[in-house]
Amino acid sequence: MNASWKVDATKILSRTEIGTVLAELTRKAKRSENTAANKVVFRLATCCGLRVSELCGLKLANVHVGIPRPYLAIPKAIAKGGIARRVPLWWDADTLADLTAWKARRQADGGKPGDFFVCAVSKAARGRRLDRRNARARFIAACGILGEDRQAELTIHHGRHSFCSHALAGGRTLAEVRDAAGHANVATTSVYTHIAVDDDGTPGDLFAFGRN
Repeated sequence: MNASWKVDATKILSRTEIGTVLAELTRKAKRSENTAANKVVFRLATCCGLRVSELCGLKLANVHVGIPRPYLAIPKAIAKGGIARRVPLWWDADTLADLTAWKARRQADGGKPGDFFVCAVSKAARGRRLDRRNARARFIAACGILGEDRQAELTIHHGRHSFCSHALAGGRTLAEVRDAAGHANVATTSVYTHIAVDDDGTPGDLFAFGRN
């Protein structure tokens, strides 16, 4: 990404919007596996900064939880530019909890280390890799609570932009966010420091916007 490129601040999901989406998904996911999968897609994009190709290619073995510093291992096979990286999961307790629960759910369903972390959940296609179109559709469906107009202008990549913006506003350093997002240099990451976000969070609960 060219460092002179500008982020459209209107496409950054606000704290209120992220909290609204997560609260609605949490409520509905209790009775719908499809919605639970949408929530994981939303978390991976907006709270972890994954690109759509990374989200679709992530395997169960790439999700390292139950350790002191849990993380997502993005292998070079799916990472942009073929550069592997780690995405910290300890930055946000709620994201860690949701991804840990989903991994346990996939394993209980027979998922093996080499199986996809997020996959099709329908009976006919269960376990298959999500294609980009389906992953994008899941993200858009997750944003439905925000209304049709707002939903229509958002994409997974806007979730990624939101991750970078809120991570910086929440106290993570430029170097940390550069490495988590997989940017080629700090200049690209620094673009997000100029975006105004409604920040009132603290490190450790970076995306805990939907708590009651």
